[in-house]
Amino acid sequence: MRPFTYTRAKTPAEAAAAAARTPGTKFLAGGTNLLDLMKLEIETPAHLIDVQDLKLDRIEPTDQGGLRIGALVTNTALASDERVRRDYGVLTRAIVAGASGQLRNKATTAGNLLQRTRCPYFYDTNQACNKRKPGSGCAAIGGYSRQLAIIGSSDACIATFPGDMAVAMRVLDAQVETVMPDGTTRAIPIADLHRLPGDAPQFDTNLKPGELITAVTLPRPLGGTHVYRKVRDRASYAYALVSVAAVIQPNGSGRAAIGGIAPKPWRVEAAEAAMPQGARAVASRLLAGARPTRDNAFKVPLVERTLAAAMADAKAMQGGTRA
Repeated sequence: MRPFTYTRAKTPAEAAAAAARTPGTKFLAGGTNLLDLMKLEIETPAHLIDVQDLKLDRIEPTDQGGLRIGALVTNTALASDERVRRDYGVLTRAIVAGASGQLRNKATTAGNLLQRTRCPYFYDTNQACNKRKPGSGCAAIGGYSRQLAIIGSSDACIATFPGDMAVAMRVLDAQVETVMPDGTTRAIPIADLHRLPGDAPQFDTNLKPGELITAVTLPRPLGGTHVYRKVRDRASYAYALVSVAAVIQPNGSGRAAIGGIAPKPWRVEAAEAAMPQGARAVASRLLAGARPTRDNAFKVPLVERTLAAAMADAKAMQGGTRA
């Protein structure tokens, strides 16, 4: 691990301003991803700003009937919150499907959204990776790509976003609240937080330098039946090959976001009009333009099958006979 300096911030605005003043700064909260990357010298921040004292660890109701989740709320606290379990069950299910209990006790809401890809070529500093070292090439293209993207990728990068929580937040239409270095704030739709790689895969999100996430807001509950299905190579502690976060209404309408297949949680709202027609109709629209490799072409039918399983789960939970 390379040397770095360290300070603790007292307010979100102070943290953002300090980060903008010092090039090479990273925010430190739970550290479950950042510290690992620093040990491997993939991340080499010159300065760390500890944000754990910012009192952003509450879950509170909003005036619009939703919930505001502080950036420092742990995954465990979020998944176990009675209101989340009752009204946003897909979020609880997604969080519990990821990582271990020990990690969930430490990992934070904002940190989970900002975790970096688990592409093996990104983690291997002997391999070319445009995300780790811009312009060096992408060893994954033409390499072993079983776990990597089938859609949304580019000629510069085929890495996937690894998280579960963000997939559920995408289906719920969450918004991400931030503070800028000048003290102003903004709200970013979760759909716009993560970037597709294009020709600049080193940028994972659309956050500006020094911008700090302070909260995530969930809208008024959607109702319906909430399902999270995750397919992986082993039963636990593994990232998704394909995951589906779905909210299904009793009449068969609904919405779905897919994880494990793209550089960001993948949702195509126009495809959701086909939900009453079944998983095949939805999947064909979701995956329009997909570019799978030889190693991961199996993900194309797996998306349809996982979505079909999620829809069947919802039907069974509803106890109905929907066609």
